[in-house]
Amino acid sequence: MDESILEIRDFDGEGFKPLIFFGSWRVAMLRYLDELKPDHIKAMERHMETDEVFVLLCGRGTLVLGGNASKCEGAIPQPMETGRLYNVKCKTWHAVLLSRDASVLLVENCDTGDQNSEYAELSLEQRAGILETAQQEHF
Repeated sequence: MDESILEIRDFDGEGFKPLIFFGSWRVAMLRYLDELKPDHIKAMERHMETDEVFVLLCGRGTLVLGGNASKCEGAIPQPMETGRLYNVKCKTWHAVLLSRDASVLLVENCDTGDQNSEYAELSLEQRAGILETAQQEHF
């Protein structure tokens, strides 16, 4: 196909892969990787200049939210349903749990990265909450 009229992209590897860029936004895929195992999640992140849209395409996924205050507060689980759009608002602390067969479509500003994101180490209590959520959701 002539890419001046249609781009076709896919990704079947592990982790995060930006696939399509236009203007100020990008579309990426997020797939399972060991760093997303519930017992490996030790921090949450938040993006200071963009919302981030998550769309679960297959498998199981749960967003874990920590509010939007200056410090991460709690670890509130939001199970995702296939095909629904979840817009994590700018400056909201978040992490994601994925099953091994999960694929998530992400849409965000194309310059989102360490330079305009913040990271918060989770307390032992927050980490225990994530592990409890993972057990309940069968991750």
